[in-house]
Amino acid sequence: MRSKGVRLYGAYDIRLEEFGLPDIREDEILVRVMSDSICMSTYKLLVQGKAHRRCPQDVDVHPIIIGHEFAGDIVKVGKRWLGEFSPGEKFAQQPALNYQGSLASPGYSYPTFGGACTYCIIPPEVMELGCLLHYGGGSYFEASLGEPISCVVGGYHGNYHTSLHSRAHIMGVKEGGSLLILGGCGPMGLEAIEYPLALEKKPAMIVVTDLSEERIARARRLIPESLAADRGVRLVYVNPSQCADEFAELMALSGGRGYDDVFVYNAIRSLAELGDRLLGSDGCMNLFSGPTDKDFSASINLYNCHYASTHIIGTTGGTTDDLRESLRLAAEGKIRPAVMVTHVGGMDSIVETTKNLPHLPGGKKLAYTQFDMPLTAIEDFREKGRTDPLFARLADCCDAHGGLWNSEAENILFRHFHVPTFS
Repeated sequence: MRSKGVRLYGAYDIRLEEFGLPDIREDEILVRVMSDSICMSTYKLLVQGKAHRRCPQDVDVHPIIIGHEFAGDIVKVGKRWLGEFSPGEKFAQQPALNYQGSLASPGYSYPTFGGACTYCIIPPEVMELGCLLHYGGGSYFEASLGEPISCVVGGYHGNYHTSLHSRAHIMGVKEGGSLLILGGCGPMGLEAIEYPLALEKKPAMIVVTDLSEERIARARRLIPESLAADRGVRLVYVNPSQCADEFAELMALSGGRGYDDVFVYNAIRSLAELGDRLLGSDGCMNLFSGPTDKDFSASINLYNCHYASTHIIGTTGGTTDDLRESLRLAAEGKIRPAVMVTHVGGMDSIVETTKNLPHLPGGKKLAYTQFDMPLTAIEDFREKGRTDPLFARLADCCDAHGGLWNSEAENILFRHFHVPTFS
């Protein structure tokens, strides 16, 4: 059958094109992709091409489909998986496969398996690993965003602390502790603020920094200090550019003891070094943002590492259990994936959006792959609606949901572009 999608041929070379898909084997599943949120990791793949660890060396001959934060419908099930999966059901998927030690992953490595397309084929290893999930949610976009949220969840589960009386590692951020998120008002950072508020074992304080007053204002509107207070957490937003001494003011907020947990949400040397300096005794710093420079390094205080038991980790991606937790919390209304989304577009917007991702303002860019539509900021819907009834309806719908993207708005698009959906 024919599919249409965005494929990578090498560094800085992605193309929107039609291509053929082979008939599925008895151990494969054919799916229709409905939504794909665009990740900064895909931009890193675009920049590096064959130099990326997950990119095949013959990509110029056998291009791969980009996009790994996707969801959709199962169309056809190979004989091996009949009874476990059924045509017509929705799916979510975990792209971090780690199959038999391989780095291969959808959106990076497969010619017929990725999210920026109309149809693709899910290979057997995905089902063997339990990475293809049944999804009964009301929207496709929340299933797409389950993957980036699972990365945030994985970061929280990856941090650890120690006991003075044993060598045991106590996994997770410290209950009742102090938590610092450096560069935390971007799309991933917003979920990093919201997620711990849903935990049973919460930190007592969350401090979030960002250099943009605009991003801080949006974060404060979506996740106000009062919301955190209602859940027993002190939440503080800080713009370092307004601090006379950033280190001193952040340290003072910790009561002078330093922070139990620090997340670095931008791979900047000075930010990593600041996070290390702000660690308290037994503090754990998580370099969450992945560097593009393979020689990325920073100066770390090894005296504190020895005498204050500070430790540094890095987490990338989430596990299937992290994804299940993300989808469950979203279904229960305890987290809101929509806080990440600021722009919505169609298939024809993916190439230019991916190429320019670091320079585009706002948060997550969400693409629907079954139709064409220019990438449009949610805050611009009302203005576009003056001349386009579609955007007028979308503006009304998003206003009714606090300015956030939502399942009703998604369905408005599907009806407008005559995209059939499964109930």
